[in-house]
Amino acid sequence: MSSSSFSRRQFLGATLATGLGSIAAGSALGKPPAVKHPRATDGDQRFEPDWDERLSISVGTEKGDITGNSDKALQAAIDYIAGKGGGTVKILPGTFTLRNALHLPSNIRLLGSGSETIITKGPSETVVVSEDSDWYDQEITLEKSAGFQVGDGVVLVTKNPSTGGQDVIKRTLVARSGNRFKLNDGLRKNVWLSGKPTVSSLFPLLTSEYTRNVVIENLTLDGNRKNNTNLNGNYGGCIFLQDCNRYTIRDVTARNYNGDGISFQICHDVKVENCHSHDHAGLGVHPGSGAQRPLIQNSRFERNHIGLFWCWGVKFGLAEKNQLTGNDIGISIGHNDTDNVMRENIVADSKEVGILFRNDARGKNFWANRNTVVKNQIINSGAANGVAIDITGRTSDLVIKENQISEQRQPMQRTGIRIGPDAGKIELADNQIEGFMKSIDDQRQAT
Repeated sequence: MSSSSFSRRQFLGATLATGLGSIAAGSALGKPPAVKHPRATDGDQRFEPDWDERLSISVGTEKGDITGNSDKALQAAIDYIAGKGGGTVKILPGTFTLRNALHLPSNIRLLGSGSETIITKGPSETVVVSEDSDWYDQEITLEKSAGFQVGDGVVLVTKNPSTGGQDVIKRTLVARSGNRFKLNDGLRKNVWLSGKPTVSSLFPLLTSEYTRNVVIENLTLDGNRKNNTNLNGNYGGCIFLQDCNRYTIRDVTARNYNGDGISFQICHDVKVENCHSHDHAGLGVHPGSGAQRPLIQNSRFERNHIGLFWCWGVKFGLAEKNQLTGNDIGISIGHNDTDNVMRENIVADSKEVGILFRNDARGKNFWANRNTVVKNQIINSGAANGVAIDITGRTSDLVIKENQISEQRQPMQRTGIRIGPDAGKIELADNQIEGFMKSIDDQRQAT
C-alpha cells in the first residue's frame, strides 16, 4: 500500500466520521434539525418567534378602539386584525347583539372578558319565498320583507326538486329593492316555489371555513333559544366551524342555542378546554364528520339533548375529565368513529343512556370500533329500564375498564352494561358496577 493511498483513505474516513458526528449533533437520522431560535421569515407560517407584544385591537359598547354593540363593530375589528396578518381582538365587557355571524379568519385570537362579554342574537323570523330562483341566481324575493335588513345573515330551506331531500343555504343579504334581496353569493341550488322555500334570520354566532390557527377564549355566547327556531348542528351553533385546522376554544360559555353549542365539521386538531356548554336543543359539543384528533378536556356539558356527540369518522380523539350532566344521552359514538379514548369523565343523570355505541349497518363496517372507555364515573342513567353503557350493532374491539358504574336510585329494570347480540370483541376489566337489576347483560351468550 502506497503512502498516498493510505492518506486518501485516512482523509475519507475522517470526513465520514465528521459528517456522521454533525448529523448526530444536529438531528436524528431522517429528521430535520429542531428549530430552536426561529426568525420571522416571509411565507413561513409554521414557526414564529414568541414575541412579547402582538398587534391587538379592542371593541366595547362604550369605549375601546372601536365602539358599538353589533356584529358590524366586532367584524370590523376582526377584519382589521386579519388585514395585518393576525393578532388579538379584545372584546370588552358588554352585550353584543348580532344580526349576522362573526366570520373568523386565520391567525387571530378572539379574547373576551369572561361572563361580562356576552354575544347573542335577536329573535329569528321566518318568511316564505314568493318567486322562483334558479341555482345560478344571486337573489331571492320574499313574500314580505318584514324585519329583514341588508347585512342580515339568513338561512334558506327548500325541498330539492330532484331528490326530495332538504337543501339548506346560508347567505348574507347585501342589497335590496322592496322585498327583493341580493345575496352575497350565488344560490347553487334551485329555490323553486314547488319546494316551499323559506328564509329565516338564523346563523351561527361564531363561524369560519377553511381557516387555521385561531383561539376563541374567555367569553359567553347565548343563542337566545326561546326566541329562535331550530338550526341543525350541521349548519349552525354558538360556534360552527367547517374545514378548519388548529382551533383552541378555551374558557368559553356556550348556552341556549336552538341547535348545537359547539360544532366543528371536517376540522382537525380542535381543542375544547375548560368550557361550559349547556341548555342547547341539540348537542353540547359536536366533533363532526371526519374530524381528526379532537381534544375535549375539563369541560361541562349540561342539559343538552346529547352532551358529547362523536359524529361520523371522528378518529384519534380524547375526551378527558369532563362533566356531562342531565343530558338525554351523555355520550354518543357511532358511524366509523374509531380509535378514540374517553377517560376520567363523569356522566351523570342521563335521561336515556349514559354512553351509547350507535348501530350503523349502512356499510361494510361503519361501527364505532377500537375505542376505549376507562376510569369514568357513570351515574344514574335513564328511566326505569335505563342502561349506563349500551353497545349496539356489530361494534367491536372496545376496551371498557376501571369504570365506576352506579345506580343510586332503585334498581328497577336498569342495566349497567348491555352488549347487543351482534357485537364483536369487548374487553371488560376491573369495572365496579353497583345498584342495577342486571350488572352486565351480554346478549351474545344467548345466541
